[in-house]
Amino acid sequence: MLETSGRLLRLLALLQTHRERDRSGAELAEHLGVSRRTLRRDIERLRDLGYPVHAARGAAGYRLGAGASLPPLLLDDEEAVAVVVGLRTAADGTVAGIEEASLRALTKLEQVLPSRLRHRVTTLHTATVRAGAAPAPKVSPDTLMTIAEACRRREHLRFTYTTRHVTSPHTAEPPVPPTTAGVGDGSGAGAGRADADRAGVRGADRAGSGDAHAVRCVEPYNLVSFDRRWYLVAWDLDRADWRTFRVDRLVPRTPTGPRFAPRPIPEGDAATYLAHRLSSRTWPVRATVTLHEPVSAVADRVWPGMGVLEPLDDHSCLLHLGADTPRDLAWMITSVDADFSLSPDTPPELTEALRTQATRCLSASGSASATRPAPQHGKDAQ
Repeated sequence: MLETSGRLLRLLALLQTHRERDRSGAELAEHLGVSRRTLRRDIERLRDLGYPVHAARGAAGYRLGAGASLPPLLLDDEEAVAVVVGLRTAADGTVAGIEEASLRALTKLEQVLPSRLRHRVTTLHTATVRAGAAPAPKVSPDTLMTIAEACRRREHLRFTYTTRHVTSPHTAEPPVPPTTAGVGDGSGAGAGRADADRAGVRGADRAGSGDAHAVRCVEPYNLVSFDRRWYLVAWDLDRADWRTFRVDRLVPRTPTGPRFAPRPIPEGDAATYLAHRLSSRTWPVRATVTLHEPVSAVADRVWPGMGVLEPLDDHSCLLHLGADTPRDLAWMITSVDADFSLSPDTPPELTEALRTQATRCLSASGSASATRPAPQHGKDAQ
């Protein structure tokens, strides 16, 4: 029979692992190898320690509930490693104000980790560096919680929103009016220029000018974490259309408004809708190409924000995508590494960019062949 302390830990692990259903007293007693009377005493000991163990009405069963304070948790090896990795990521994440709390929790957890686990997480941490991503804008955890609560309760949300007007260095376009700004500036399906902070070929922020502030009222649908940025997907009540908003640019106004009935979202879900908005619909140069492979074969080669795939048949699919320049678009299309055909409405600039790229590649391969030594035959080759 287990000693009392070890038995309590085992009982706690059983209750924490199966919180979705009641565990009968007979089942728990059999697992622990004790009598029902001893089990009841152990349940009382857990309650004295702050664990809210509830007895099921009408049945001799028990369930671990939520308490007023956070009692100690019992984690297995995989769970402990997952929590440590998550805390390290949070300490270097995009939510402002939680870095210090994450480090405090991480310090407490690492102090009690067994040596075998501490070695694993330390090895992972020292062998890993972050690269290839510009510093992401920070968002307030209070802002995230306010938006999340409004989404959960289906309540109108009002906020002050900052719209940035940016002119691409590759074009001579003037700044875009606030009502037609791109993704991240509260854009809809008919938006024009995109905000320069969107995901895709370029991830670095560009400085804008002429920022505008406005109060918006929306039906919040979902928060989406995308490319180290946070977005709100919502129905804009003033514009009567779906919009996406950069969370780091909004300041919620409280209290929230009346409840609403959720509408069906385009593309079926918020993540897909945002990915579509960040790809083909908002860039200054857009195109649709036919890939001569099925969606299942090329899906892993199209990263989020690059483009949206649409199946045609078992052997081909459409790729809708966009970029800042025709040169960027040509590179993105060829990077998928699939045979493709251009649609009749392909911009002439894209056709020229593809032709230039093809000529450059042929020239490089030809010059390499010319400098390669010719194969030798006969006696000279021996």
